[in-house]
Amino acid sequence: MSDHQSCPECPNAYLPYPARIIRTLPQISNHQLFQIRFDNERKARDFTYRPGQFVMLSVLGTGEAPFSISSSPTRPGIIELCVRRIGHVTNALFRQPPNALVGVRGPYGNGFPVEKLEGNNLLLVAGGLGMAPLRSLLWYVLDNRAKFKMVTLMYGAKNPDEMLFKYELLNLIDRADVKCLLTVDKDESKMWKARIGVVTGLFDGLEIDPAHTYATICGPDVMFRFVLKKLLERNFSKDRILMSLERNMQCGVGKCGHCMIGYKYTCLDGPIFTYWDAINLPEMI
Repeated sequence: MSDHQSCPECPNAYLPYPARIIRTLPQISNHQLFQIRFDNERKARDFTYRPGQFVMLSVLGTGEAPFSISSSPTRPGIIELCVRRIGHVTNALFRQPPNALVGVRGPYGNGFPVEKLEGNNLLLVAGGLGMAPLRSLLWYVLDNRAKFKMVTLMYGAKNPDEMLFKYELLNLIDRADVKCLLTVDKDESKMWKARIGVVTGLFDGLEIDPAHTYATICGPDVMFRFVLKKLLERNFSKDRILMSLERNMQCGVGKCGHCMIGYKYTCLDGPIFTYWDAINLPEMI
């Protein structure tokens, strides 16, 4: 990569900035949390983003792929990406040694409208790997706790071994300023002390004021249908339901067309969409 690419005064949406993998933290099977820092100190200090946005990460000599940012902009200097080992680029990424050089361009997408969420209750609903992008919003909200009213996290996984950031989230259960509700579909180890059942079961007995609450959702496609049903039954307006959706994004700037949903580009118009968007574009979910 050239010096031009590492110059903070020379932004270019198509060029990656050099960065280093400073640490990797194993998560669930075939998943790691990569902590990445830009080589240029000013770039590392000034890089900012919205929760819900993503970056394009390139492995030299292999290619690039999009990844949602799992860290919060309230904690600058390091970008955290939760990566699943599933394809050509991610296999190469998992083989990189400590301090390996990678390329990062972005951030892309709209992200969550955090200014609009301020002053409201928040309900974060995640399923499976959907916790990776919602983690950015969760820590943004907790780091700016005075700007938000009641905060509730509902997260479900197949089993305890498949729960992303398990110990981090378990530590939230005892916090007084957030209601952290965790569940697993089953627990063969018999060691799980929290709830067992599907994530929609966490709605039972939960008091929600839909007129003053925004709901954010991220998870597998099948989860969306049942969570949306629960929210609509509780009279949530369609513009207060925000969904984080990921598609086959390749360029990040709306040129390649791989992430088009009807007339919208996920990389430009999303990946955060309201339920109104989903009604107008049924193929979205």
